[in-house]
Amino acid sequence: MHILHTESSCGWGGQEVRILTESEGMMAKGHQVTIACPDYSNIYREANKRGIKTVALPIEKKKLSSLKVMHRFLSANEFDVINTHSSTDSWLVSLCLIWKKHRPGIVRSRHLSTPVHPNRASLWLYQKGNDFVVTTGERLRQTLHRDNGVALEKMKSVPTGIDDSKFKPAIDKSTVRKDLGIPADKIIIGILATLRDWKGHEYLFEALTRLQSDYHLMVIGDGPYRPSLEKKIDELGIRDNVSLVGNQENVVPWLQALDIFTLPSYGNEGVPQSIMQAMLCGLPIISTDVGSILEVLIPEKNGICVNTQDAVSLAEALNELITEDDKRQSYGEFSRKFALENCTLNQMVQDMEAIFQNSVRKA
Repeated sequence: MHILHTESSCGWGGQEVRILTESEGMMAKGHQVTIACPDYSNIYREANKRGIKTVALPIEKKKLSSLKVMHRFLSANEFDVINTHSSTDSWLVSLCLIWKKHRPGIVRSRHLSTPVHPNRASLWLYQKGNDFVVTTGERLRQTLHRDNGVALEKMKSVPTGIDDSKFKPAIDKSTVRKDLGIPADKIIIGILATLRDWKGHEYLFEALTRLQSDYHLMVIGDGPYRPSLEKKIDELGIRDNVSLVGNQENVVPWLQALDIFTLPSYGNEGVPQSIMQAMLCGLPIISTDVGSILEVLIPEKNGICVNTQDAVSLAEALNELITEDDKRQSYGEFSRKFALENCTLNQMVQDMEAIFQNSVRKA
């Protein structure tokens, strides 16, 4: 198959990483993959670095010129299936193709848990403007059915798959910490996420002031909210206990160095990749009931579910795992076992390949 991914977003996060990971998986199975996106977007740069064919298109906004560009591009090239990912590129592709008799299959991936507005235009886009819808969690699938009338048989939940050959527990955690310059004698808590307000970093910082043990927090990732978070760290007087290490080309050793992983999000989640990555690294998880997180966080099995925007609840969970070594160990073991059975890259690629093949329109 020749698969086209379209992405109008210029940001960087789990959605863009999934497109790249999925593309590499499809290429490894012998399929041809192209990504169409703005030339100054993060995914354009990263796709080129990974050797994925990219086409620069000015499709970041819903406007007539973007529609014309997309129409010219699709008219001049042949694809078997098009996978759209954000609102703008989904509209552009659907408006260009949906009424054509001979066209590629259109698959819409829905990555976030934000509600889809039930207006006529949005209902048309999800119900009629594509051939199939993929969500990154089952709760998202059920929500689109309940609130937006998308038929369940037209959708499938395919959580983002993680490469279990890379994400695994450290053979020697102390060596990993030494290499990264991380304290060896403290409980190391970590969060891996783009620095956006809804990821809950501020509530995590507030929770740290309530901890009873010696700890250090590793904040992995970068983003537009960093200046506000830097200010918050200083206001709370926890600068010596927090390291903001920015984006990392390879996050595996940073996860391997942790004792506890937390992601106190309060919005816009499917099944976060960072949670599944941490699970494969054998870590206990503290997170919230947002999006489809509870499809991989099993309370009292591999972690603790806390209230959203609640530093007290988060601090209680952190203190519990900090003080109970056996619980950290058992939760971490369950995390890895569950992730190996449910969250691998191979499973995601197989599921998406089947969806693409079923969506190819016969001449």
